[in-house]
Amino acid sequence: MKEVVQSVDRALSILEALSDQEQGLGLSEISKQINLHKSTVHRLLGTLMFRGYVEQDSETNRYRLTMKLFELGNKKIEKLDVLTLAKPYLRELADKTNEVVHLVIREGTEIIYIDKVEGDYTLRMHSRIGRRSPLYCTAVGKVMLAYLEEKERKALWEASSKQAYTPFTIIQYDKMQEELKKVKKKGYAIDDQENEIGVRCIGAPIFDYKGNVYAALSISGPAIRMTPERIEVFSTYLLEYSLKISKELGYSKEL
Repeated sequence: MKEVVQSVDRALSILEALSDQEQGLGLSEISKQINLHKSTVHRLLGTLMFRGYVEQDSETNRYRLTMKLFELGNKKIEKLDVLTLAKPYLRELADKTNEVVHLVIREGTEIIYIDKVEGDYTLRMHSRIGRRSPLYCTAVGKVMLAYLEEKERKALWEASSKQAYTPFTIIQYDKMQEELKKVKKKGYAIDDQENEIGVRCIGAPIFDYKGNVYAALSISGPAIRMTPERIEVFSTYLLEYSLKISKELGYSKEL
């Protein structure tokens, strides 16, 4: 075991004790909770206040945490690279399904493919890393639209140059609204040959630490293989792996 610096260990104990108390704690309460003499706690609190991690209420004299720890944590989270974090999960998912797995992000009215991992089965489709596609006719795009506020969703819809790529492409807003309600309820979206004839995809959201959709994950395969039965099985895998990646980005389902 590595050597523990006593003063640092004690200071961290104070921070942990305060993290559970929104209203803060008095000196005696902290002393009792972490089993340290009040004079020692007082000295450590002085240092923590000096560094901006703790503040004292002038009326109640209770100590509480500032937002500085949150800010430090955010700096770490904001530097996380979804591409690097997701890579091993994409490989696992492709191995599990033997189909093509994509990772995408949104830019304006389009999605951008930032990673693609192929399973054992071959599938000729237009996707490639760096390629862009519209939000409204892809599973990943629809799942991103589903989790937006209505005002932003409508604005994106109106800004899109909508066209029917196939006879199944949804280009009516009312119809899309009904589709997105189903997406939100199930947690994943289906592109039923809406972007390419002969190809079905299912997509699920990847959330960031704020609970916003940060990226999306999809499984794509030929319609002849992507039957309703397989989609039902694959959707379970998809939701499992999209949640794993979301957690890597700091997402918590309790948000």
